[in-house]
Amino acid sequence: MMNERAKIERYVAAVPKAELHVHLEGSIQPATLLALAQRNGVQLPVQTVGEMQRWFTFRDFNHFVEIFFAISRCLKTAEDYELIAYEFGASMAKQKMRYAEVTFSPITHHSSLGVPFDTFFTGLTRGRLRAQTAFGVEIRWIFDIVRDIPDETLNRQRAEYTVAVAIEGMNDGVVALGLGGAEVGHPPEQYVNWFDKARGAGLHCVPHAGETVGPPSIWGALKALGAERVGHGVRAIEDPALVAYLAEQFVPLEVCPTSNVRLGVYTDIAEHPLPHLHAAGVPITVNSDDPPLFNTTLNDEVKLLADPFNFDLNPLNEIILNGVRHSFLPVQEKQALQAVFQDEMAKLRHELML
Repeated sequence: MMNERAKIERYVAAVPKAELHVHLEGSIQPATLLALAQRNGVQLPVQTVGEMQRWFTFRDFNHFVEIFFAISRCLKTAEDYELIAYEFGASMAKQKMRYAEVTFSPITHHSSLGVPFDTFFTGLTRGRLRAQTAFGVEIRWIFDIVRDIPDETLNRQRAEYTVAVAIEGMNDGVVALGLGGAEVGHPPEQYVNWFDKARGAGLHCVPHAGETVGPPSIWGALKALGAERVGHGVRAIEDPALVAYLAEQFVPLEVCPTSNVRLGVYTDIAEHPLPHLHAAGVPITVNSDDPPLFNTTLNDEVKLLADPFNFDLNPLNEIILNGVRHSFLPVQEKQALQAVFQDEMAKLRHELML
């Protein structure tokens, strides 16, 4: 006879899920990364999976960005991009994920690494479609502006390129414009023109904010960029008026608990504000961010809702369903997927007697 904890773990492993905040480059499994580095002649400071897992110990956010860039250097050909998109789809299926909006940083590959749009996007598209056929999963893309360049002219050119290729990719799965990179010194207000352009073309807007910078960054994302969701956003907890606004306006946060601890936003999970934000009525989604880099999975992040956050099954299901409700799927597809999730949740609860 299973105890309650074992039942919840079985439930989390089997229940359908969607993920809204995960970076493709940060989802490459260590063994695949080593193989890509070898076939493309890229020297990494590690040679084994074990060494790589130790390499993924971050001093701070800037150190994380350095490693993220080193990972991206291992991608050269359309086949490389196809492989990582396809393998992400395989990981989705393994975790019972049906849908994901996956962030990708085009400018890093185009400008910093010299990979043309046709190369990386051909690969991404082939991998996405292969995964759909093989595993029945659906991947859509969020192309994000990387805001880590102090040179204003270069920063503007990079933002312009990102918006242009995001618009070009709309017929092949690109659904939104994001904003990533270092928040410090690069407030959202600097990117109004490009988010306006993206919105005018029909893209959704989902910037990162409130991770390494506090409430002012989130306010800027909301008021200046028209954020429909906020990537991270956890430091909203520092401003009661902001928490109330997020709850009243029903603006969801893409919360990544393990990432926040591994990057030093919070010292440990016990300090994490997710339960308090949820209790205040802020819509919460739970996500893995860069799973191998943080030694986590989406399933691991969902487990945190039960232990240590102490949610029972009803709020846990609500947060899982938020991954569909707050996706950028068309309304009819969203409603159909939500109905499938709810039906499977009910069956699992009955089977496990939860």
